Amino acid sequence: MTMEWNESTAYKGQAGPGGIQVRDVELETTSPQAGFAGRGVPRPLYFPEDEPWWKPKYWRKRTWAIVVTIVVIVIVIVVVVPVKVTQANRYPNYFKLDYALADEYSGTTFFDNFNYFTGYDPAQGFVHYVPREHAEQLNLTFASESTAVLKVDTSVGPGSEPDASTGRFSVRVESKRQYETGLFIFDVKHTPFGCGTWPALWLTDQTDWPSNGEIDVMEAVNKATDGNQMTLHTTDGCSVDGVKRKMTGSSLAGNCYNGTNNNAGCGVGGSEDSYGRGFNDKNGGVMAMEWRDQGIRMWQFGRDSIPDDITSKHPDPSTWGQADADFPNTNCDISSHFGNQSIIVNIDLCGQYAGGVYAQSGCPSNCTDFVANNPSAFADAFWEFGAFEIYKATS
Repeated sequence: MTMEWNESTAYKGQAGPGGIQVRDVELETTSPQAGFAGRGVPRPLYFPEDEPWWKPKYWRKRTWAIVVTIVVIVIVIVVVVPVKVTQANRYPNYFKLDYALADEYSGTTFFDNFNYFTGYDPAQGFVHYVPREHAEQLNLTFASESTAVLKVDTSVGPGSEPDASTGRFSVRVESKRQYETGLFIFDVKHTPFGCGTWPALWLTDQTDWPSNGEIDVMEAVNKATDGNQMTLHTTDGCSVDGVKRKMTGSSLAGNCYNGTNNNAGCGVGGSEDSYGRGFNDKNGGVMAMEWRDQGIRMWQFGRDSIPDDITSKHPDPSTWGQADADFPNTNCDISSHFGNQSIIVNIDLCGQYAGGVYAQSGCPSNCTDFVANNPSAFADAFWEFGAFEIYKATS
């Protein structure tokens, strides 16, 4: 069989491979794409999808968008991620400091180093803080050569005159001296606990709170079954959230700013026996707090594991291992957030903290009624100390 072509046909000659002659279609032979797509079938010229993928001038907008996205991802991985990792791993150099004893509160003159706070409780507690004369009369503070005690009244009951219907007698003492950095060693033999109680061993500038910060060394509420809580409270701009820390305690919150979380501060929780009955049954121990520009750290040592350098009065925190609580200066300028600190010891009752969580504490009645009508319930509500030692860095 033969094929016939008229003059208007674009191709003339024999049908079949190699038998076609091109008359009217001009192929641009300079193009690498000119010619046939295969086995006698001509292909269209200059379609972008037919061009090499590796030539950007032929890319469509979608291709460019994909490439730009990939480049951005690579930049983030190569540049941003290492920066973030570096920031997350920043940690201050707690280099060794030599300390010398500057102050010691001990013996029968222990309470001579303190002023007794009286008047309205700033924390809205159900308490009457009494002056020294009243405290000594009620036996709420007393000291011997080896120990000092501060306690809640257990004598006033429902039938007393006056009774405790407006609050129970207690004590809050504030050191006469103020401090700027240092190493503070607190020998604690017994910690107060019990329904309605809110005791604390802490430091602050009571004349300029919160501008000069607050350092809570020991604190608990009610039955104190959660152990000791170590906390900083500051003005805005101090946080330990997301930064590297070296400590054995559990972080409870990272923002130290008093304007967040109802002034919860940035707390660290200790073990269950770091406060309350478990701590007391082991004859207590020592709390050490180092306050320096690099950060604030706290350690707790049980009675049987107090370092020799503490007992010899040559403390060296660089040998103590990881702290129970670590508040590094990574995102908190310690020197601008803390200053002019007094040592404070008190036992508040109910108030913002103990009263606020009383219903969840497993305690009976409500906080104020319980405190007012159950004097014997406060038999364990007392602090007992050995000595307080304050050291200053000499190098």
